[in-house]
Amino acid sequence: MNTADIEYTGVRELRGPLVVVEGVSGVGWDEFATIVLDFGERRHGLVLEVDRDLAVVQVLEDTAGMNRADTRVAFSGTPLRIPAGSGWLGRVCNGRGEPADGGPPVLGSASVAVGGAPINPVRREPPNEPVLTGVGAVDVLTTLVRGQKLPVFSVAGLPHLELAVQIAAQATCGGEAFAVVFAGMGLTHADTAFVRDGLAARSAARELVLFLNTADDPVIERLLTPRLALTVAEHLAFAEGRHVLVVMTDMTAYSEALREVSAARGEIPARRAYPGYLYSDLASLYERCGRIRGRPGSVTVLPVLTMPAGDITHPVPDLTGYITEGQIVLSAEVHAAGTYPPVDPLASLSRLMRKGTGAGRTRTDHPAVAAQLIAALARSRQVRELADLIGRSALSPTDLRHLDLENAVRHRFLSQGTNENRPLDESLDRAWEVLLTLPRSQLGMIPADLLDAHAPPHDEGPP
Repeated sequence: MNTADIEYTGVRELRGPLVVVEGVSGVGWDEFATIVLDFGERRHGLVLEVDRDLAVVQVLEDTAGMNRADTRVAFSGTPLRIPAGSGWLGRVCNGRGEPADGGPPVLGSASVAVGGAPINPVRREPPNEPVLTGVGAVDVLTTLVRGQKLPVFSVAGLPHLELAVQIAAQATCGGEAFAVVFAGMGLTHADTAFVRDGLAARSAARELVLFLNTADDPVIERLLTPRLALTVAEHLAFAEGRHVLVVMTDMTAYSEALREVSAARGEIPARRAYPGYLYSDLASLYERCGRIRGRPGSVTVLPVLTMPAGDITHPVPDLTGYITEGQIVLSAEVHAAGTYPPVDPLASLSRLMRKGTGAGRTRTDHPAVAAQLIAALARSRQVRELADLIGRSALSPTDLRHLDLENAVRHRFLSQGTNENRPLDESLDRAWEVLLTLPRSQLGMIPADLLDAHAPPHDEGPP
């Protein structure tokens, strides 16, 4: 007999979002379950743990209103599966994948397991083409490359959601088939409305899939949302040949949900009460991006997370930094100066940037300009500290130019509107404009032929 034909009534315990069922047989880990309440309501769950004849089931809709005596549980015999295909494009769903736009259930050409798996390293294709976001600070200094995982580190109160929505609305892959899958976790209703409004145009163009989990939704749903998003993205990429950008925000809310479920299961806590498997759990999400040799399409992941109290050593940003290939760091200081996006270029890094920039990919001068701008900013910060010690009047003319460079970068290069889709050429031209406020002798990282093409050859400025 199929396990789906058996309904178990031996509910031993209801504990937070968990149901402990006894007397089970033939049940496996990660199996999908249907829970039927006494008044006919159906809820859904996933098997977290099996120990002999006991099964621990996490209920996606929570256990509120349930009682042990009148609850029946049936196990499907397979992991959770969802339809996959282009039918998701243009749809708005809740964190469980159920339509939230008033439309019919999503149908697909295939049924795929939600669990997924990292790409086999032997079959990985190295990332080598850019994803352009229309945000100058990202495109020039921390270029996102197809198949990369590049997180945004932020602090509560900074406009990280605005930046995530702007990137999701503007990102492109050089005219190739492209789609965005946006997974929101623990959002307020105001944030949910903001996301839907900001991405309405992309959704209408059938280039977007929205999964929105709100703060008052069951905590278990928050663990499912990014897995659904990645499962849909993988099929769009590797079966249908699209380049897909997956934006996941906020991974700190996801990790808090993981900690809550771990506590309900009675697991031994590790660092800051997070479960000891936080690293492997985050890796199981981040490592599902990439390109597969011999297959079209790519999955690029942009996780957004808030650092509690701005602590970059907090377990969530710390472990995320180990797994991913760089980070985009938002700065409270830059935000206080009125600059959007408040990116801190010296704290930000894209380790795969050189794979996706330069001749034939972005522009020939791109790598040199980006490196020179970072070096000039580092020198500006040193000069600012020096000026605090000895005073501005004791600085050399060249130091004074470096001192003014930081403000020029913020106002002429970093600053742009939340709806401004800035072309890469314009962003690079603005970077040149800022760099050429320095004497040519200070631009040693840029080849002479590029300098000659963008500035008069004898413009040395003050000594």
